[in-house]
Amino acid sequence: MDLETRTMRKVTWRLVPFLILCYFIAFLDRVNLSFAALTMNKDLGISATAYGQAAGIFFLSYFLFEVPSNLALAKFGARKWIARIMLSWGIISGMMAFVSGDLSFLVVRFLLGAAEAGFFPGIIFYMMLWFPSAYRARIAGLFMAAIPLSSVLGAPLSSYLLGFEGLWGLHGWQVMFVVEAVPAVLMSVFVLRFLTDRPADAAWLTGEERAWLAERLVQEERQRVSAKHYSVVQALLNPKVLALSLVYFGNVACLYGTSFFLPQIVKQFGLSNTDTLLVSAIPYVVGVAGSILWGMSSDRSGERKGHLLFALALAVLGTAGSTLLPSPTLKMVALSVAAFGIYGALPVFWTLPTAFLSGAAAAGGIAVINALGNVSGYYGPGIMGFMKDRTGGFEAGLLCLAAAGAVAFVIVLALTHDASLERAPQSRQPAE
Repeated sequence: MDLETRTMRKVTWRLVPFLILCYFIAFLDRVNLSFAALTMNKDLGISATAYGQAAGIFFLSYFLFEVPSNLALAKFGARKWIARIMLSWGIISGMMAFVSGDLSFLVVRFLLGAAEAGFFPGIIFYMMLWFPSAYRARIAGLFMAAIPLSSVLGAPLSSYLLGFEGLWGLHGWQVMFVVEAVPAVLMSVFVLRFLTDRPADAAWLTGEERAWLAERLVQEERQRVSAKHYSVVQALLNPKVLALSLVYFGNVACLYGTSFFLPQIVKQFGLSNTDTLLVSAIPYVVGVAGSILWGMSSDRSGERKGHLLFALALAVLGTAGSTLLPSPTLKMVALSVAAFGIYGALPVFWTLPTAFLSGAAAAGGIAVINALGNVSGYYGPGIMGFMKDRTGGFEAGLLCLAAAGAVAFVIVLALTHDASLERAPQSRQPAE
């Protein structure tokens, strides 16, 4: 086994499973609201519009605190900052069990967004410090599989916890929020003990492996800087960064708009709460495959733009197509096609900003893209709730989500030729 293969295998097995677990917990604490809504909304007298606004306000505070949080991560190191994020979001996520109406619901969701701000772009930046360009789509695909996986595994877990009505004198949805908040608090301790900030600090690599990895990453950074060096301010205002923010906005609007309302859409099929959550997991199973397989395909070919366009097309066609199909089976097929596209687009997309940004500019630029893109987390659930209250169905909201995805497709299509956005440097090693 040559040096590159041996080194990257060690790095992958050391970091990726742990980061997947962290993100799985983060995303479960973010979207378990969709499972709780099956009973919580009725218990608290919350309308679809109020629910959509509270689900989405998370992303407004996330937006406000995203860039400062990611710059703090670059300054203080991933280990300490990610541990801080996990501890604070775990505590606030547990507070969701004690909301009592529209106002407290909005306040706690706002605080949760502020607590979690910086986690996802921080991980993207952290992976940039460890993985050369040729490996990033497949690694991001594995990492981002935690998003749909949190719903695949979270649905039966949340369904089980919802059944503990009356435990500790609480409703089932309150029990669910308390229990699912505990892993984040515990993982904050393990983050401090387990993560290593940079390859130079990795005692678990040999000296030869540390030297090879450090040199490879330095060479790539020199290439980015020699092509164009961006200051933090330039990165924040760069037209390419802003364009990518809009692309991310469109894809993430589809993601959150469907995920926060999918159990309620499936519930209309006439299923029990347990069967609703199990059926709701089907598109996410397909999404796991999309995230992993499409990222691997992009790395194998080294092609980025075409892969992203194809995935966005599936997201748009699947989301819009689901509104035209009265059959529950066909509707789930369409939503599963959309899920493959939505989650398949993510790992390919995140190779693009890391291809032309470096250092603190990368931390800031990634944070801007994620922050502006995640404003769609407010738009998606908000428009779904608003349209549901106005029309009595979910079709109009889904079409609005598909329109946002279509705008993302057009922007990617219109991006002028840029080597950093077209192809990735090829590794000598095939994707594993």
